[in-house]
Order: sequence, then structure tokens, then C-alpha cells
Amino acid sequence: MTRTERRLLNKVMRANKDFALVEAGDKVMVCLSGGKDSYGLLHLLVLLRRYAPHPFELVAMNLDQGQPGFDQPVIARWCQERGVEAHMVRQDTYRVVRSLIPEGGTTCSLCSRLRRGVLYRVATELGCTRIALGHHRDDLAETLLLNLFYAGQLKSMPARLLSDDGRNTIIRPLAYCAEEDLVTLSAEQAFPILPCDLCGSQDQLKRQAIKRLLSELQADNAHVKGNVLAALANVVPTHLLDRSLTAPAGLRPPAAPPR
Repeated sequence: MTRTERRLLNKVMRANKDFALVEAGDKVMVCLSGGKDSYGLLHLLVLLRRYAPHPFELVAMNLDQGQPGFDQPVIARWCQERGVEAHMVRQDTYRVVRSLIPEGGTTCSLCSRLRRGVLYRVATELGCTRIALGHHRDDLAETLLLNLFYAGQLKSMPARLLSDDGRNTIIRPLAYCAEEDLVTLSAEQAFPILPCDLCGSQDQLKRQAIKRLLSELQADNAHVKGNVLAALANVVPTHLLDRSLTAPAGLRPPAAPPR
């Protein structure tokens, strides 16, 4: 293994231990988008399987959403070369998004909802017990700040989450992994990246603004992103204003104050 692989694998192992992401006998559906993060996710889970104390299955799944020029066979070949079972699915959500969102509008929310529905369905059909997504440390930090600044909530992306219907368990094995390490891994392994042009051209997305903000802060203090991640695991409820966390036993928490 390269130093980058070893560093990332150690963080995946730590997340797996902290949150019991992959357990004995699990069948994990790894969602491959064609981006560096999802390639890195599958690459690291293949490595994890070698060293895990218990067996588990891996199944790669890619959803072709009908985006023009999307070369799905590239992903299928990449999985085949690594001996990973792959399921290639096609559902034209691209046309749905384009028909409902006006030109220049933000497509990510609708696109992700449609994609999530397909992923849940396919995971159930394949008998998978886990759905693995490629969100990393930087995604968690950005989501926390997005919710803080634009939604008035203190929440991010959990490492393990049971879906609302109780049928699917979503895991994020890269939760402790830095994006810059995944960029390095992608270059080392020459992942065949397939760009997403549906949302990538929307430079004014709030997430991009948050990403720039974090990058600027990181330039002044190399520990900023790590500190945000650490804060997610170091919550002090008594020093927040959520009265449901501190209400006396037996008393109904009062309504939230006006915003």
C-alpha cells in the first residue's frame, strides 16, 4: 500500500470501529458516481475487506441518470478489473430535473432526492444490508455550516443512519477522511473520473461558497477542518439553546423562540 492508502484505510477502520459501519455478514452496496470520492470509497472498502476480522460482501452500483455523454461502461470495466460485482442501472432523472428546474436554478436537491429513491429501491432488490456513500470529512464540515448559516440547525451527515422507512442503513466510511487525501489517492490510482455536468456548472451554489470559506480559513489555520470534525463529536448540550436538551424531567419543552 502507498502512504496515502494506509492513512486513509486507518481512518476508515477507525470510523468502522466507532460506528459499527460494516458488520459480519453484511452485504454493502457501494454507490459509484464516477467521481473521485466514490472510487476512493470502493477502493478502500476492498482493502478493508482484506483486513477486517469478519467477512462481508461488496456490490458496486452505478446509476446512469440520463446525463448526455455519461460513459457508464467505464465504471463497469473498472469494477470488473478489480473483481467487484457491479450493477449498472439507468433511470432518466436528468430529464425530470431539467423539466422541473428553470435554467440557472439549483438542481442538486431534486436530483439527490430522485437518486436516493432509486438507490434505496436497488439496495432492497439486491438484498443489501448497507448503502455506502462517499461523503468525506470536508462534506461533513460543509454540511454543518450550510445548516448553521442557511437552515438554523446544528446538524451534519451521520456516519450511520437508518432511513425513514427503516429498510435501509446508510453508512459513510469516509467520514474521517480528508478530501485532499482522496485527491491524492485518485491521482495515484488513476481513477477514470466521469464529471457531473448537471450541477457542476452552478458556481453560485451555497455549498461552493462554504467550501471557499473553509479553504480560506484552512489557509490561515491548517487545523480548521479537523476542528470542525472534532466539534461534531464534542457536543456540550448545556451550552446550547435547545431547551429540549435541558428541560426539567417531566416538563414539556417550550416552543422554539422566533427566528
